Amino acid sequence: MAYELKLPDLGEGLTEGEIARWLVSEGQDVAEDDPLVEIQTDKTTVEIPSPAAGKVTQILVEEGKVVPVGTVLVVIGGDGTSAARSAASGAKPDGRAAKATPLVRKIAQELGVELDALSGTGPQGRITEQDVRAAAAPQEGRRESLRGVRRVIADHMSRAHREVPAVTWVEECDFGNVDLKRLVATTLKACAQSLQEFPELNARLDGDEIVYLDRYDIGVAVQTDQGLVVPVVRSCDSRSLDELQSDLERLAEAARAGTLAPEDLRGSTFTVTSAGKLAGLFQTPIVNHPEVAILSVGRVAERPVVRDGHIVAARTGYVSVTFDHRVVDGARAAEFGLAVIRRLEAS
Repeated sequence: MAYELKLPDLGEGLTEGEIARWLVSEGQDVAEDDPLVEIQTDKTTVEIPSPAAGKVTQILVEEGKVVPVGTVLVVIGGDGTSAARSAASGAKPDGRAAKATPLVRKIAQELGVELDALSGTGPQGRITEQDVRAAAAPQEGRRESLRGVRRVIADHMSRAHREVPAVTWVEECDFGNVDLKRLVATTLKACAQSLQEFPELNARLDGDEIVYLDRYDIGVAVQTDQGLVVPVVRSCDSRSLDELQSDLERLAEAARAGTLAPEDLRGSTFTVTSAGKLAGLFQTPIVNHPEVAILSVGRVAERPVVRDGHIVAARTGYVSVTFDHRVVDGARAAEFGLAVIRRLEAS
């Protein structure tokens, strides 16, 4: 008996996933619940177990491919069919030719371009002359496909840039009273308290409705060897600084080790980013869609400032707030940023 493993619904409205890595090979015997494949989504990487014991008859989707929920990924047992493999790999099992005009076919033949290997950009997927000439053009440099976390980041940032009319506000902050070892935890606390005063920044846009959230689960951007991830620190409004710091350390360690659980990456209402020594003077971060605002802290350092008419050295940095102007007015974003700064300076 053959068992087909389909890409499951992984929740959180996810409709597709990338085949990050196969953990088995064709012909291999597996037991029920043995891990078969790692799936990369825009939230995390998860292992999918085998639905039954048996031999891996066919692997139908190669690594690096992005497929929708419900796609058959692998067959356990039975003898499989070549048609299933062709359909899964994107081949044309019915032998239909690529859509192209006679002129385009002639150009493709002259340039030595295989039409069946192209994806057309014309109406109804028709292959254009430009598609053919682009495929025939010499390619420079080393190339590698966008995969895994890097593909997710690219898709996510493109969507945010395309959909969100973003504006960034920047102001200086005196960090003299902040323990820099707990800078991010202190910033989370200050943001959570300030978000209660400015609820439109702790919201999301859902069609024609603004959804105001009554929880303060703040994402924190963490750079890893695999790319940027944003684990979520829960209930930042009601927890102590020590508790927030402990959670931050746990999540950062798991992020860098690649062991974050899916729930660690879901449901943030606002995001904070701070790159420490690499932060630069200030940033204009991209809103973490579907949130409507993000706050970043620039590099904190001793800088000359004027106090009571005298130039003195003070530990300062810049705080910036990028916000979705469809939901948040500029004045409100500025007032929120100033509220965060007041709390940081008084900490």
